[in-house]
Amino acid sequence: MSLREQIQEEMKAAMRARDSERLGTIRMLLAAIKQREVDERREQSDGDVLAVVEKLIKQRKESARQFRDGGRPELAEKEEAEIIILQSFLPPPLTPEEISAAIAAAIAESGASSARDMGKVLAVLRPKVQGRVDMALLSEKVKNSLAG
Repeated sequence: MSLREQIQEEMKAAMRARDSERLGTIRMLLAAIKQREVDERREQSDGDVLAVVEKLIKQRKESARQFRDGGRPELAEKEEAEIIILQSFLPPPLTPEEISAAIAAAIAESGASSARDMGKVLAVLRPKVQGRVDMALLSEKVKNSLAG
């Protein structure tokens, strides 16, 4: 079952359970996926759907931070609740050891030797770890591995 089909099944389950918060978040996710399909004129793969989920989580984190800074904790809590629901569609996160091993394998596979080759390493890594690690953290670790 594709990730999109899994999300649609979760929507049906939320409807049956009358869980309006979860239902609203899943509908918002499906709308974002559909919008991307329309924009790109192609069906989204699981990797594309993961990218949409990650983007929505990032947006929610930023909104929650701004709401907290603006003295609106109730709105920040709503955003954080949506983050938890969205994270349920991501694969389990990688451990630091798994991240280090993946970076070492990607460096060997791409033949990278300096920080200039960071793009090559990230191009090899991205499809393997998408949705399982924060890409900013990954970039920093790759940069440190290539520099050291």
